[in-house]
Amino acid sequence: MEKPRSDVFPFLDRVAYLCLGDVVYTGGTRLMLDYFRSIGFPCPELENPLMYYLCLSTVDRRSRERFIESNHQIAALVEKFKLEGGPFRHKTSTMAPGGVQIIDTGADPMQMPSMGVPTAVGGSTTPSLANNKVPLSAFGRPNAFTVAFTLYMRNLAATFNLHVTGLTHIFLRLLGLPVFHLLLWIFYSGMEDYQRTFVTRNGLIFNCLAGAYFVAIIVTASTFPAFRTRYYQEAQEGLYSGPLFLLSYWLLAVPFAVVSVGAATRITFLLTGFHTATDWLLFGAVQLACYLLAQQQTIALLLVVRSSFTAAIISIYMTIIYLMLGSGTVRAFHSLSDWLLYLTYATQCRYAGAFLNLQMFGNNNWVNLNGLPRDLRTNCTARIPQTQDSLAAASTSFGCRYADGTAYLKERYGRDDDSDDLSDMLELDVNLAVAFAFPVGLAIFNSLLYLLPLPAFIKAKFRE
Repeated sequence: MEKPRSDVFPFLDRVAYLCLGDVVYTGGTRLMLDYFRSIGFPCPELENPLMYYLCLSTVDRRSRERFIESNHQIAALVEKFKLEGGPFRHKTSTMAPGGVQIIDTGADPMQMPSMGVPTAVGGSTTPSLANNKVPLSAFGRPNAFTVAFTLYMRNLAATFNLHVTGLTHIFLRLLGLPVFHLLLWIFYSGMEDYQRTFVTRNGLIFNCLAGAYFVAIIVTASTFPAFRTRYYQEAQEGLYSGPLFLLSYWLLAVPFAVVSVGAATRITFLLTGFHTATDWLLFGAVQLACYLLAQQQTIALLLVVRSSFTAAIISIYMTIIYLMLGSGTVRAFHSLSDWLLYLTYATQCRYAGAFLNLQMFGNNNWVNLNGLPRDLRTNCTARIPQTQDSLAAASTSFGCRYADGTAYLKERYGRDDDSDDLSDMLELDVNLAVAFAFPVGLAIFNSLLYLLPLPAFIKAKFRE
């Protein structure tokens, strides 16, 4: 075998290593570990013993010095086996824990005395454990759950360390979004109940959505590449699959996202006028969906883009398009052409923005949004029918554009031909469910994406 895998080790009874026609070792596979350990070449625990000793028996031609050194070492190994390899050349027995002697079925048990210990005859694959450790790869492949748990614990150890990199990752994951929302609280605190509060609250919704997207992109682009590079290095050895790698990363990243979004939205929640814990949970849940989508989108880009900065820029530009097209905060839906309106159905911003707008302006119990004056000196005593023509007349004649929150929603999400019913477009439960369906669907897509074989020009980016 040119490159023997570790998972075939338990199924081989005998092995022979040759170099330039000379025997470096021949004999039982289990006894091979004992033999090389006894002459000063123990196999490291995490190494494949078959491959490790194959490299040991191969001439290194990378440089003249290594060529001469490896030739001398192999010659010494050949002479060592001639002198001390006799007992290992024909025997394939070993001692298992508890003092049980295991004898290969290829040997005659009558010619191999038990020497006073219990003897088991048969094709046992118990590796040699007598007073020494055996390389972990000798026991075959661990199951998927063990690998995922090991990867998760390694990710935790890499994140919670006292080095600069670890502390930076913790700060970004936990405090990146709360710091942004603290700035929003500083800028938007002191909102007064005048007509301009509709535009101000619209800006608050836009910044909450943009903050969730952009902070998630920056955090993922800063923290994921290190795990990604290690995955590409270890995947070449077949240690684990891409979906298993992504699962272990999500188990680390999602709890951080929940804590960060919860703390951040609690800060801006004080500006909205909401009071109940349910309103806060809904306000934070839709922004969590936006955060997770941006995270999954950046992970997908980092599959093929090596530079984290480039991946972040691409992801940010894509997100800007979503925000401008579907959020309903930058451009009202009634002014969109039909083909642009249909495109909004493919963006998460349409559902997240509609959810927050309905939560902010669609509650009829909010008397503080009904009949707001234009300013301290101009009061509105008349109600104007909220049509597109009357809205323009109201703004010039009375200075009052919106009679209440519902009038604002009709201007942002209504259509001149009434082709879209507001009650269908502004449905809280549906919008929240669809907003979470986007990151879940993209996570499944990423899992499939990481299963596909990559082209050679992409693999070349991650060889180092």
